[in-house]
Amino acid sequence: MIVCKFGGTSVQDADAMMRIAKIIEERRGLHPVVVSSAMGKTTNRLLEIARTASRGNQQAALDLLADLEDYHLREARKLAIAVSEDPVAEKINSYFKEMRDLVYGLSALCELTPRVSDAMASYGERLSTAILAQVLENQGIPAQLMDARQCIITDDQFVNANPLPGETEAAVARHLGPVLRDGRVPVFQGFIGSNREGVTTTIGRGGSDHSASLVGAALGAEEIQIWTDVDGIMTTDPRMVPGARRVKEISFNEAAELAYFGAKVLHPATILPAVRKNIPVRVLNSFKPDQEGTLITNETQPCENPVKAIAYKKGITVLHIASTRMLMAHGFLRRIFEIFDHYRVSVDVVSTSEVSVSLTVDETSTLWDLVTELKKIGEVNVEGSQAIVCCVGENLRNIPGVPHRVFSALEDIGIHMISQGASSINITFVIGEDSLTEAVQRLHDSLFRKTDPRIFV
Repeated sequence: MIVCKFGGTSVQDADAMMRIAKIIEERRGLHPVVVSSAMGKTTNRLLEIARTASRGNQQAALDLLADLEDYHLREARKLAIAVSEDPVAEKINSYFKEMRDLVYGLSALCELTPRVSDAMASYGERLSTAILAQVLENQGIPAQLMDARQCIITDDQFVNANPLPGETEAAVARHLGPVLRDGRVPVFQGFIGSNREGVTTTIGRGGSDHSASLVGAALGAEEIQIWTDVDGIMTTDPRMVPGARRVKEISFNEAAELAYFGAKVLHPATILPAVRKNIPVRVLNSFKPDQEGTLITNETQPCENPVKAIAYKKGITVLHIASTRMLMAHGFLRRIFEIFDHYRVSVDVVSTSEVSVSLTVDETSTLWDLVTELKKIGEVNVEGSQAIVCCVGENLRNIPGVPHRVFSALEDIGIHMISQGASSINITFVIGEDSLTEAVQRLHDSLFRKTDPRIFV
């Protein structure tokens, strides 16, 4: 059994869904489970509709919603599945009626709560899977539309809910097991779940990958396939470096590090359930289904190139916090991170000296509240428009000369923070965002001038 997750671009229109039907048909013998994202940019559009309504702009929100409804019905009609009295059309119409009711409520209350935001966002995946399940049926593939909210059981942290592993695993096996035994293809929503009380939640942006990994882990899948619009994991972003190479295989640890530090192919949490069950993950291109993509496993063969890939994050803010009392007084670090914990702000890179701490954040919605609290324990300087660059490869810490190669390529670019010792597989540093493109291009030229043909294409 395999799990096939399809991202938004892979289900964005009628042509894309027909490609998926062919991909699933070719894998029928592997007993696939389909996990789908919303069509195209539907989730963004739904959230914009909710925000517009909550600002009291009811008619504008209804107009946006009508456009979204036309989009779904138009693509469904191209597939000949949303005509008069068609059950899929009825389902689409009922979903949009529910969303219009939400718009009326939001425009009356002028308040968008995380719970209502999740309710609105959930319709994207519910719409796409309703259409996709019928596409498979029409192509002669027995399919069963599932409700992920019965299977992905989460805590109450709306907008970024955490799945509860034990309860989720039991629910997935209970609901999907019989469908697979009957020879049908389960069609399952990514991104959404529900709390123990049955209230709809979402598991964070990019969470469809996580959903696929949870399903695969619960069912003991042979492989989890992440179908997207790129050829696999690349040596760096090909939009920045046109000569970027595809990585044939990479370790779980390397892929997780790349995902965390900005590689868009995978959601960071995707890796965890697969790692625990030692299930390989393969990243594939739904527009080029014959390519082998990138295989992610626990162990990979040795590579002549010490660095497998370069990731980056833009829009980074650096906070410099200096103790105003004795040098690194007892409890100073603890108090700093307690404040970050209170505001639920994650830190990417940390550097310390005797009297100060520098750290990076990419979540700035509560930045000034955070800074206000930090000023109670020290002097705080804020530096915006920064970027993190991360070079990832197995056992980098123990390979002589790699830091020299990295920083020689950047000898005239100002580097504000460096971190290596915290991980054996990455070298991470912070630079000004205006230097990012040049830095990544130089690094790629230096580190991938020659590539190991066993690992790179």
